[in-house]
Amino acid sequence: MAAGPPQSGGATGPLGPPTMASQWNPASMAVAVWEWQDELGKWRPYSSQVSNYIEQCMQSHQQQKTTRALANSRSISLGQVDPKLAPYIIDIATLAQFRQDTGTMRYIRKILCLLDSAPAKGIFWEWINDDGCWTAYETHISIILEEKFSNKNPSVDLGAVGLPYLIDFQSLVQINQVTGYKRRVQRTVGTPYPTTPKAGPAHKATACACHQCLANSHGGPMHRYRHSMINLPTASNYQSGGRTTMNSVGYLPYPKPTMTSAKSAPKLNSTWVPPAAPLQLPGPSANGIGIPSVPVQIQKSSSMNQAFAGVTDPEQVVKKYVETIEKPSEEDCIICMETLSTPSGYSETSESKSIKPTAVGKLKKCGHIFHQLCMFEMYSNGNKDGSLQCPSCKTIYGEKTGTQPKGKMEIYLIPQSLPGHQDCGTIHIIYTINPGIQGPEHPNPGRPYSARGFPRHCYLPDNDRGRLVLELLKVAWARRLIFTIGVSSTTGESDTVVWNEIHHKTEMTSNITGHGFPDANYLDNVLAELASQGVSENCLNM
Repeated sequence: MAAGPPQSGGATGPLGPPTMASQWNPASMAVAVWEWQDELGKWRPYSSQVSNYIEQCMQSHQQQKTTRALANSRSISLGQVDPKLAPYIIDIATLAQFRQDTGTMRYIRKILCLLDSAPAKGIFWEWINDDGCWTAYETHISIILEEKFSNKNPSVDLGAVGLPYLIDFQSLVQINQVTGYKRRVQRTVGTPYPTTPKAGPAHKATACACHQCLANSHGGPMHRYRHSMINLPTASNYQSGGRTTMNSVGYLPYPKPTMTSAKSAPKLNSTWVPPAAPLQLPGPSANGIGIPSVPVQIQKSSSMNQAFAGVTDPEQVVKKYVETIEKPSEEDCIICMETLSTPSGYSETSESKSIKPTAVGKLKKCGHIFHQLCMFEMYSNGNKDGSLQCPSCKTIYGEKTGTQPKGKMEIYLIPQSLPGHQDCGTIHIIYTINPGIQGPEHPNPGRPYSARGFPRHCYLPDNDRGRLVLELLKVAWARRLIFTIGVSSTTGESDTVVWNEIHHKTEMTSNITGHGFPDANYLDNVLAELASQGVSENCLNM
């Protein structure tokens, strides 16, 4: 389970809960750490510089909330403080981080820490990942480590917070107590996190409806993190147990809405007829696992032109999928956060020649309303493949393609069974992508990109449902949707190949990282994720 902030109450185990300010009696000041929630449901701290900026903007918003707020007080542009975060804005009203070029959203939160805690001193603990990059522990883990380190403890066992690690302060290593694998750790001292007036405890009961509490409950909008292992107390979605990481998740800072919210969502239970018989590929054994000597070659690298929808001019794409609204309401456009009855926030920078700044449009299928100029900018900053995706409900117009680099997808059959699927064999998928140069559709055209952790090995049960997922993954691969180039959420490295929100199982015989079996919900979850990318069973009948 992703180790989240402990709830208020008595100590649990030898460590007890970290000293969060939500357990204080009312006092004057606390230390604020702003965090965003990643694909695995973990809360990742922003840097102290970004946290300072967010806190200043939030306090300014509180002071102005009795008047008609300006655009910069209703939303926060993170590019103002860190150019690498230029695509991201924070909607203050919903505490959601929004990526303007993809429409992806994640929740954010603020936690309050004691004035003598690690964040107050700018102290964070980090572990080194498989690519040799230092990665910060979650805030409450850093607080625990610093408390134990300051008290001259020789080591600390993180089992009390659901992590299988022992931290040895004398040798500065982290030891996985399940596998014995060791990693280096380090203590870093930087700029202190901001202090802020404390208005009293934010969470009084488990029924609290705020985003922070919903993230750790089984109700409300945050119950979107669909991997069942997240709910198991002994699972570690945190790091891989071995030397090679196969489970890095692409940095797209927020989960997609559930498919039930989209009016045009494909039905996942429609009839699909599997192949008459599974692939028969007997072959030699490697390391005790039967792997065919000759792989089944699937579609090789797909070119951008394969999935273009015909009309790719940004203005024509917007006009194709949008109906003009003559009398817009006073609601906000969720792209620019300006009122729909006022000009688009992009009116001064847009290169559109025919779309007026005040033009408002309604998407034809789902009915969501935005500034037409905002949709023009959203499309222009995306893949420009002729498709448009509603940033609110994720309904896709046209055929969506991605920016996956050239590579190879191979498929094998393995006679061994996956845990939880003892009645069938295993489908073994191998993805291979090599480093290269970014093209015009990538974040930094002309610059090199890295490809860490390849080849990546993934597994599906060889039954009807697993073969359905396999067929859809072939479509997703041909449309360049499985990987993308971006910033790794596990290493922080930019210009690298990362997963693109279609989860894969990268462990065959164990579930140490949460990316293995058994997982009773996985096949349904990945079908929903594929559908949210426009890849459904309907694609198999085309």
